[in-house]
Amino acid sequence: MNTVSSLLDKEWYQRYKQISKLNIRSSIYDVTNRCNLRCKGCFFFSSDEHKAAPEEMDIHKWEDFIDREKERGVNLAILIGGEPTLCLDRVEAFYKRLPTFCATNGQIKVPRDRFPDMMLGVSLWGDEADEQTLRGKDTFSISSKYYAGDPHVYYLYTLTPRQIGKTERIIRKISDAGLKVHMQLLSNDEGVDGFSWKPDELETIRFEMDDMLDNYPDTLISSKYYHEIITTGKMFGTAFGWNECPSVTQPLDSRDPRPKRLIEFIRWASDLKTMHRCCTSETRDCSTCKDGAAHMSWVMVNKRAHIRTAKDLQNWIEVYEMFAKLYQFIPW
Repeated sequence: MNTVSSLLDKEWYQRYKQISKLNIRSSIYDVTNRCNLRCKGCFFFSSDEHKAAPEEMDIHKWEDFIDREKERGVNLAILIGGEPTLCLDRVEAFYKRLPTFCATNGQIKVPRDRFPDMMLGVSLWGDEADEQTLRGKDTFSISSKYYAGDPHVYYLYTLTPRQIGKTERIIRKISDAGLKVHMQLLSNDEGVDGFSWKPDELETIRFEMDDMLDNYPDTLISSKYYHEIITTGKMFGTAFGWNECPSVTQPLDSRDPRPKRLIEFIRWASDLKTMHRCCTSETRDCSTCKDGAAHMSWVMVNKRAHIRTAKDLQNWIEVYEMFAKLYQFIPW
């Protein structure tokens, strides 16, 4: 019978021990229904999640709610929106109480005197041309000036089919700004022409991502196994979809039998009462979902399936390490 200790040498076993004690329990929070951009393909607006519930405006109710979340066992608050930086008082309420990650489009600078070590994931949807098409502006030109050299910032570089052959220039720009980058794939929820993935394009971008990791190991926070999972949508021959996703809000999860899932995970709307179905879109066909965090979590909750060979278990460790780095549980 294979065990963790029998499959790993001393170095890999120490890496395993470092992450095995983390016990990450995350939930996701819509800080606001508003945004200062309207990106084509943003799941929040394309699925009308911004209309699901009115925003709670009383900051004291936010503080009480966050205290209850902490008591519920949450030790990672992932803040999304809309655009969280439009409501820094709400962001601060989380930051003072829980380890907090803030997803932002980077167009409003987070004051570091107020949030000195809060991890920020700055969204980037392709190169300048893609950003103009999908977001209406080149966001990188602004966000890179705000955050150059910031050790608590990385870019979430969402790749589109139009980025094939172009990723190195963008990653080099991020590297030159003294920042890290993580890659995921556009799910194209609004069906923008030319931005949906074809099988051959997914295969091509997978190996381009692998090359970028080889060439920029100090800039790119990733793993080749993760690239395989998100481009193929499969793990050990099983396809990702509703019956496999670990990031379904627990009180709304009626699947039978339940798959391996994130413990106590909930995605909350901004009224602090309404729950969304999952970590992304209410309306997305799960078989087309390419969300990076959902696929990382899929790997992470299936540790036992990876206790097969040393390489399988090492792949699992690398994905878990990647997640932990992105949310500041272990250093870069």
